Amino acid sequence: MGANDGPAHCDADVHDYAATVTQGVRAGQPQIDELLMAHLRGWSLARLGVLERAILRVATYELNSQPSVPVAVIVDQAVELAKRYCSAEAGSLVNGILSGVAAAARPAECTTEPIAQSEQP
Repeated sequence: MGANDGPAHCDADVHDYAATVTQGVRAGQPQIDELLMAHLRGWSLARLGVLERAILRVATYELNSQPSVPVAVIVDQAVELAKRYCSAEAGSLVNGILSGVAAAARPAECTTEPIAQSEQP
């Protein structure tokens, strides 16, 4: 086992990824919000809760700037976060919005069905 194979290396990778995403969301927030508003049906960003907005912004950034992360993984993690920290209904809302964002950002990876596996019975 190499020096960079242990938990400290893993923690550094997670830290680096989190920093990249945080900086990307902060720098691209106006564009991210525009993309989200284009997919909000009957909602506004201001009407969403703080956590829902944060989850949607991170996932939208990832969909548009992290092509190595599969669409299904991004959407599923966002839905799980919304269900865990917001409400079960928030999970469905996040899934619906991100399905539209994903279809626009990465049409080759998307289908017409909701993307999140956690939404399936």
